[in-house]
Formats: sequence, C-alpha cells, structure tokens
Amino acid sequence: MGLGGTPELIALDVDGTLLLTGEPVSARVRAAVGAAVRAGAHVVITTGRTVLTTRPVLRELGLVHGHALCSNGAVHIDVARGEPLAIESFDPGPAVAALRNLFPEMIFAVERVGIGTWATGISPGEFSIGEYLLVDDGALSSEPTPRLNGWWPGGTVEEMLPLLGGLSVPGASWVHGEFGPWLTVSRHGVSKGSALERIRRMLGVAREATLAIGDGFNDRDMLTWAGHSVAMANAPAEIRALADEVTAGVDDDGAALVLERWFAA
Repeated sequence: MGLGGTPELIALDVDGTLLLTGEPVSARVRAAVGAAVRAGAHVVITTGRTVLTTRPVLRELGLVHGHALCSNGAVHIDVARGEPLAIESFDPGPAVAALRNLFPEMIFAVERVGIGTWATGISPGEFSIGEYLLVDDGALSSEPTPRLNGWWPGGTVEEMLPLLGGLSVPGASWVHGEFGPWLTVSRHGVSKGSALERIRRMLGVAREATLAIGDGFNDRDMLTWAGHSVAMANAPAEIRALADEVTAGVDDDGAALVLERWFAA
C-alpha cells in the first residue's frame, strides 16, 4: 500500500494508541475512525483487552458491525453481537508452574471469556467489569484460557527479562509488557498478526491494502504483518524502529493523524 493507496483493512490497538488507559477516546480519533468506517474500510480493533473491557471501547467508537480481536488475537468477536466467533485457548497449568518456579511471588490472572477474571491475588489493572474471583494456582489452572497474565510485585521489567530468557513452556508463548514486570502467556502461534491474517483472507483484502497502528510489544506481529505499519511516538524504541513510520503520541491524536490522510471526517 505504501502511503498512496487507501487502506481497506485497518487494525487499531487500543491502550496507548486510541486512548490512554482509563481515559476516553478523543473526539478527533473517534471522528477519524468513523470516517474510515463510512468510507467502507474494515476497522478491526485489535487489543490485549478482554471481551468485557473491549465492548465499551467499541461502543465509544460507534462500531456496530464487523470484527474485533481481543486477548492479543486469541478471541475473535462479532462486533454486532459482541460475542466470540472463535477462541484460541490453552492449558495454563504448565506455564503457571514454570513461572512460579522463576517468580515465587508472581500474581497470576486468567481470563474467563465473557465472565471475568480468576486471579491468585490483586494486581494493578482494570478488573471492574465482570467477575473477579481470587483462587489458588490449582483452581486457576483447572480450565483452558485464552490468556494468562503474570505480574511480579516488587520486581522490575529489567530484572524479569533475563530470568525469562530460559523459560520454555511447550504449546505456549509469551510477551512482556512495556512498563513494569508484566507478561502475557498465550497459546503458541497466537498473536494479533496471526488473527488478522485469518480475517484478511476471510474478507479477501490484499496484504498491501492493510494498515496497522500500535504502540506495544504485543503489537510486534501485527506491525510486521501489515502492508503499512505505524507506531505511536509513545511506543518503545524497538517498536518504533520496527514500523514503517512513527506518528504523534496518543496525547496528540497520532492515530487520527494517520487515518485523516485517506478519510475525511
């Protein structure tokens, strides 16, 4: 696509891209997304959020049909119904055991799709939507899940990364967060990029007509998948270097600046 064609499939991360966590989407970003939809583009919200915490963003953006990807691509939802079309789950037990050996104090949380969260403790984050049930490692690991989160209280991401270098969990893969000692474990091979590729093929959109905008390490596969990739100015240096271009930060409506090249509000 380069910068000359009109994108037909647009993948948009949420936190750090469309909005600051806990803040509303700006009027400018909302207008730019709406203009893309009215022009016929397939706008796919592609986020690490759960189904429950993604639904309010879809409503805020005025998205009433199409597709959205939650849990870093592990959950594909029908926007019109707000319900999953596909869920890529895995057994979290081996990952919990391996991580518990590395980080005895780590707090784990698993998503129960459409219901809420089971967790071994209280960690920073948004769990105000749906059930939040405190359980032990055994109960946490008793059911398949699309996403296992881990938070290491008292640690830093710089301390965590060398320890994770030796982590190997068959059938699972992980990505660490940008800020703080967080990681997310998913079924091996599941990512925003792999899920978007399935949607692209389903919709019959050419790869060169795809656009992705993101800011996090969990956006890496999405950005390398896209025909044209854009990183936010607030993204880590590694992600900015990976993208075809860097737009303004989330505070300055960087996502809208990109969309407005093709779609007039």
